[in-house]
Amino acid sequence: MGEPLAYFLTWTTYGTWLHGDERGSVDRDHNQYGEPYLEPAEGLRRYESKQLKQAPVQLNPRQRDLVEEIIRRDCRHRGYQIFALNCRSNHIHIVVQANGVRPERVMTQFKSYATRGLREMDSLSGKKVWTAGGSKRYLFTEEAIERAVQYVNSQ
Repeated sequence: MGEPLAYFLTWTTYGTWLHGDERGSVDRDHNQYGEPYLEPAEGLRRYESKQLKQAPVQLNPRQRDLVEEIIRRDCRHRGYQIFALNCRSNHIHIVVQANGVRPERVMTQFKSYATRGLREMDSLSGKKVWTAGGSKRYLFTEEAIERAVQYVNSQ
């Protein structure tokens, strides 16, 4: 199939989308493209909630603006092209072209720089900001990019 034209990356803030959540979730055994999410399970969600080491992180408007600014600056610096970016209170969506760079690396870069900026800005010092990992979708066609951009922009 060749190299993807872009990636559709999504990651959440710490503690805001737990296994068992009513929206569904993924785990190591349920993470392939097209597979259904894990079913909601209140007992699992409660268990996951008790395992949190701190309160869930919700980004306020000022923090969301900063995260977007940092990601845009990082993309300019690295030569990545942003097709769409939306920073919400509990998750980030980005459609980005980063030729030759694996999506895991791209996401790690964004999370790292955004965390540093948030910690310099306010009281998130010492707190975990993001969940581990995130969703990485490979976009191989212009139509796939357009659908992902439409989704991100309609959020």
